[in-house]
Amino acid sequence: MTIALYSRSIHVRDVAFIQKLLYTLRDRKINVLIYEGYYKELKQIIDVPSSFTTFNTHNDIHNTVNYFISLGGDGTLLDAVMFVRNYEIPVMGVNLGRLGFLAYVGKNEINEALDALFNGTFTVDMRTMISLEATPSLFGELNYALNEFTIVKKDTSSMLTIHAYLNGEFLNSYWADGLIVSTATGSTGYSLSCGGPIIAPSSSDFVITPISPHNLNVRPFIVPDNSVISFEVEGRNLNYLCTLDSRIETIDSSYLLAIKKCEHMLSLVRLPDHSFLRTLSSKLNWGSDSRRRY
Repeated sequence: MTIALYSRSIHVRDVAFIQKLLYTLRDRKINVLIYEGYYKELKQIIDVPSSFTTFNTHNDIHNTVNYFISLGGDGTLLDAVMFVRNYEIPVMGVNLGRLGFLAYVGKNEINEALDALFNGTFTVDMRTMISLEATPSLFGELNYALNEFTIVKKDTSSMLTIHAYLNGEFLNSYWADGLIVSTATGSTGYSLSCGGPIIAPSSSDFVITPISPHNLNVRPFIVPDNSVISFEVEGRNLNYLCTLDSRIETIDSSYLLAIKKCEHMLSLVRLPDHSFLRTLSSKLNWGSDSRRRY
């Protein structure tokens, strides 16, 4: 078995856990590839087994890696999308951050998680992604996202006017600070913070959520994920921001943008005793009475 390990950086609070994890992987005789930038940082702090090697790009893990493990929060796991691409490599997120809707395997569950990978006793959730078609082109080959696509105003400029079309038919003109198109997976992210609904990951839907709309009667709108959603943007400012997850490009009103379902999906590892409902209950404190007791 070969596993790729990825993280953005190492925090002091996680040093002991990472050291134990590396030793556990070595003792289980698992082949390990560590992201090169992370590997160099680890070597300065902890003992990295000499048998471990590195990877730097998506080409280094294609046809060589069985599982991809991200160490961090949800943002770290979103980076995995750029590495696994359409290779169908299952991704598991170990939560070293805070909330963790995607990276929900806790430090205390790591041995159980490795057992599940080793024995094949896990479930793979296929997560829909969105892809962007833009004229002129944006984001190169990485024109897709797991969570969301957004158009937002730049800095403190005035609000935007975003004309949206659904399958070529006019939908609405949004006067707002921006607009989010979220997948079901991304519905617990930026969209949720802007008042969007939570959508079960197995649902075949996108949600269009305005950011601080000028008209209070404008609300999030759920559409089938086989829809093509296109946009034209205008505003007093010359430049706006376009994002796919955490990646950002600057655009202007000459750009034509369209969002649709991505041709490939992300394979997300889920442990046997985990579920989306359990994650919601845990992260959002559903079912608990937080009222003060006297």
